[in-house]
Amino acid sequence: MALGIPYHKMMIDIILPQAFKNILPALVNESIALLKDSALVSTIGATDLLRRANIVASEKYVYFEPLLFAGLIYYGMIMSLTWLARKLERRLRRSD
Repeated sequence: MALGIPYHKMMIDIILPQAFKNILPALVNESIALLKDSALVSTIGATDLLRRANIVASEKYVYFEPLLFAGLIYYGMIMSLTWLARKLERRLRRSD
């Protein structure tokens, strides 16, 4: 404020980028925990994977393969989220 920077411009250009950079790891960890705990896939538009795997398993009397497939899908989603966060963190670290 002593430099004459308006509050709105100071928040957008100075404070928010630093705050975002500091909260990014915690935000990613919470997102991954939310994905694991609450089956966020149902929000994306697909049926909940574990429920669908149980339905297929009860119809076909095969329990291991559907649950393994659902686990692989969750693993892929978590790994892609982790990769995206790592890439974003590197980009923010370079901007120092």
